[in-house]
Amino acid sequence: MAIETMTTALPISFFPFLLLVPAIFFTICHANSNLLCVPSEREALLKFKNHLIDPSNRLSSWVEGGDCCKWIGVVCLNLTGHVHQLHLAAPLSPYEQSALGGKINPSLLELNHLSTLDLSNNNFSSIHIPKLFGLLESLTYLNLSRAQFQGAIPHNLGNLSKLQYLDLRGNDLISESLQWVSGLSSLQYLDLSYANLSKATDWLQVTFKHPSLLELHLSACILEDDPHLISVNSSKSLAVLDLSWNSLSSVPKSISSLHGLVSIDLRFNSLDGRIPDYFGNISFLEVLDLHQNSLNSSIPNSLFCLNHLRFLHLSSPIPDYFGNISFLEVLDLSWNHLNSSIPNSLYSLNRLQLLSLWYTWLQGTISSAIGNLSSVTHLDLSENQLNGQIPLSIGELSSLKLFDVSKNQLNGQIPMSIGQLSSLEVFDVSENQLNGTFPLSFGRLESLETLDCGYNLLGVVSETHFSNLTRLTTLAASHNRLRFELNSSWIPPFQCEWIDLGHWHLGPKFPQWLKFQKKLSYLDISYAGISDVMPTWFLNLPTQFKHLNLSSNQLRGEISYLNVRNIVDLSSNRFIGPLPRVSPTLLFLMLSNNSFSGSLFELLCNSSSTKRMEILYIDKNLISGDIPDCWNHWQNLNLLNLGSNSLTGKIPPSLWHLNLIMLNLRNNTMFGELPSTLQNSPNLVMFDLSENHFSGRLPAWIGDKLSNLVILSLRSNNFDGHIPHKICDIQFLQNLDLAHNNISGVIPKCFNNLSAMATTNKTNNFVFVKYVDADSFTLGLVTSMDLSANSLTGEIPKEIGSLVGLLSLNFSGNLLTGNIPDSIGNMELMESLDLSMNRLNGEIPPSFSNLNFLNHFNNCSSKGIPIDVANNGSSREGSKVNWLYVSIVLGFVMGFWGVVAPLFFIRSWRHAYYRKLDHVGRKLYVSWATMGM
Repeated sequence: MAIETMTTALPISFFPFLLLVPAIFFTICHANSNLLCVPSEREALLKFKNHLIDPSNRLSSWVEGGDCCKWIGVVCLNLTGHVHQLHLAAPLSPYEQSALGGKINPSLLELNHLSTLDLSNNNFSSIHIPKLFGLLESLTYLNLSRAQFQGAIPHNLGNLSKLQYLDLRGNDLISESLQWVSGLSSLQYLDLSYANLSKATDWLQVTFKHPSLLELHLSACILEDDPHLISVNSSKSLAVLDLSWNSLSSVPKSISSLHGLVSIDLRFNSLDGRIPDYFGNISFLEVLDLHQNSLNSSIPNSLFCLNHLRFLHLSSPIPDYFGNISFLEVLDLSWNHLNSSIPNSLYSLNRLQLLSLWYTWLQGTISSAIGNLSSVTHLDLSENQLNGQIPLSIGELSSLKLFDVSKNQLNGQIPMSIGQLSSLEVFDVSENQLNGTFPLSFGRLESLETLDCGYNLLGVVSETHFSNLTRLTTLAASHNRLRFELNSSWIPPFQCEWIDLGHWHLGPKFPQWLKFQKKLSYLDISYAGISDVMPTWFLNLPTQFKHLNLSSNQLRGEISYLNVRNIVDLSSNRFIGPLPRVSPTLLFLMLSNNSFSGSLFELLCNSSSTKRMEILYIDKNLISGDIPDCWNHWQNLNLLNLGSNSLTGKIPPSLWHLNLIMLNLRNNTMFGELPSTLQNSPNLVMFDLSENHFSGRLPAWIGDKLSNLVILSLRSNNFDGHIPHKICDIQFLQNLDLAHNNISGVIPKCFNNLSAMATTNKTNNFVFVKYVDADSFTLGLVTSMDLSANSLTGEIPKEIGSLVGLLSLNFSGNLLTGNIPDSIGNMELMESLDLSMNRLNGEIPPSFSNLNFLNHFNNCSSKGIPIDVANNGSSREGSKVNWLYVSIVLGFVMGFWGVVAPLFFIRSWRHAYYRKLDHVGRKLYVSWATMGM
């Protein structure tokens, strides 16, 4: 888990009033208000309310005749009863139900004493910022952030001479000049982040010269360098400067004169060259963030003189003398390419509280000197190439709250000293090589040929590791070779929200200690060797899971209801009975490879279960009957896999009202023709109806309307007619399988237009990473065409040789005639070629010697007689070596003995290979799950 970058400035002693939340005043003033509000102002507020859209009835207390000083969000002055503040910010969650909308009534202008107006987090998406705000002369605080306003910022806001705080961030705004800011003579805080200021070339002159401005936030404003600007006589007051997420290629030189700066944020720009040396002259600097730029120099010596520097986030090499910044509390060097070991100088930063070296290509080991970082609370070394063991000295970090070394190459066991970290909240060692270490005596077993100790060689984790971890909320250690050795009556001292122990050995019984976890939100105990009946107590836990993964165990029994909010994966178990009822908020439901039976009706036609579902996998079960025609409520469904069941009937019409990306109905007993309503699914990437009883002609519109297809598989059905030429327009098609049908006619010459097959650069394989499961992804990697076992006639078109990206081509079992085109020799990546059982004649072209990867070639005629083989173009040169056969034989020998044979004979290789395939599949699943969130 990467640590979020700290973007806010540390506390600044000389303007604490900016950090006071106006809601404090609301509480105090409201509590002391005993006066009825001014009647004219009460009427003005009611007019204002009447033009608002209030879906959650937040303003229910605003009623005729009431005391407006007691209304929600209204603060009055104690002595006069005048409305002083309006706090109408919407809570961020649940946003949709609580956000105000509508229009702003000019009646606000009757509130002559209004000093604070907060409309943040609302939804005024159809309107501009009203110019009337520029007439509220008493305003000192105006917050319109994330309120969905759009259009130009009204320049008359510059009339608010008393305004001290202005926050317009997170709207869809534009301003071609910031001269209006000059009129805000009392302004101390300005945030225009995400406004389009690309044409406001005066932004630097106006803001840096402002006499009272203390904080300036212009993040993501499309700012660029001004080549005409040399220097600006800058204000001495500016303390916080945020220019992150822009397009600056150099640091504005005027920053060097801002000697009062406490925080500088220039991350995610296009800065290149050296880190400016003059940063060292800003003596009060506490926060410096230059992350995600192209600065290529090491840290200048001047930075080591900054005695107040607390937070440093860079993309630069780490010098050996880094420890000289002795006051540093936060060091974030994540997302760099350091390509080095952890510098010893870091271990001397004994005031450091947060250290993040996430994804920096670190190598080597973690030194035992890490125990010197006695003050560190957050330590993130994840996604690197660190090896060796986790040092015992990790137990000396008594303040540690987060320890993340996931996605490295660490080995050995989890040290017992982890149990000393009583403050630990997050422990993540997932995706390493942690395991049991072999005794040294194993090295003397010279004649040992086979050693298989199974789970006995897994690293042992016991109760002692967790004895003092009373604050633990996240336990993540998946994809290691570890096993729990626990007393069956163990009660964990912690209450975790996140437990990920996939690929541990937790079985054979279901882990009883999970019974005591009352706050669980995320649980993954997949591939855990559990062979047990699903316990009733687990299904009745009071917590509602957001993510539940019990896949690839041997769990059995029936499940009536799943109380999971977002993701469920129960695939590859032995569950039986009808499909379970699910939460109406569920996003992903994966029940593949079980023995669920009965019909789909209860799950599909109960609309309360279908509002948010995006992925539904029920393949490889015992589901029977027709697919119900009640998909109208499944509007968010993207991936549907019902393959390998006992489904019958036709495809229901309502299925084509969905925005499907994948539809897999293979290996059922369904029938009927391809309906014309299929044209309503233009985003289909994978379409698989193979091994059914579908019939009819392949429609011509399949190329026009399904232009995003990558996999089209209709094999083993009863389709007839010709292959429509429109198929040639499917530019992304990588896998075309029409085998074992009744298709006739010739092979279209336009197949050379299938551009994804005509290139060796598979740039569009990302489609499978994002959308399709591991099995389908593997299929997608094999760019192939299979038209076998049909009634195709005519010659093999020479244009087929343009498909140089094909790895497999099968035209066998047809009525093809003529010669094998010489152009097939251009398909140098070809691994499998089958032209057998046709009526081809002539010789095999000499160009076939270019097929260096070919390991399967079948070319027998329909009578079982091999076609003549060319010997360098002359039948009289029979004494010469046939290099085609030699290359094929050598390819087979090298392929078999180099790859296949070791996998067959060497158990460790075989296990490693299948573990890698499984790992790829899990990564794809996690990537999709995380993005869908």
